[in-house]
Amino acid sequence: MSFVDSTVKDIDSRLQELQQEVTKLEAARAALVGTRRAPGRRRSPRTTRSTPARATRTARPRGRRGGNTRANQALQLVRKQPGITIPQIAEALKIEPNYLYRVMPKLVSDGVVTRNGSGWDPVASASKSS
Repeated sequence: MSFVDSTVKDIDSRLQELQQEVTKLEAARAALVGTRRAPGRRRSPRTTRSTPARATRTARPRGRRGGNTRANQALQLVRKQPGITIPQIAEALKIEPNYLYRVMPKLVSDGVVTRNGSGWDPVASASKSS
């Protein structure tokens, strides 16, 4: 009986590790493709949050979160290399360009970059802040 109990405990422990890894991978994938889980999809038991935490999460404005996000990385490249194109930014960040076609218009709406033909330039006031 102790062998069975020990084996079940080992399996449960490994399943917990794998569930944590899946959660991390899903979060990384969502950050890269810029999408959220569809409303009808169920959360795994590990990621279910209480109502106050969910209310806090949805109350946060969408967009750049600060820190080392792709939008901030792209903005830094535009500041360093005015006129840089999306394929050049993607190559520098080692990501697919399709993601940047969503990120760059957001930076335009934030007023930190402008479009110049196929390239991107920093807004004058945004380049002074770095």
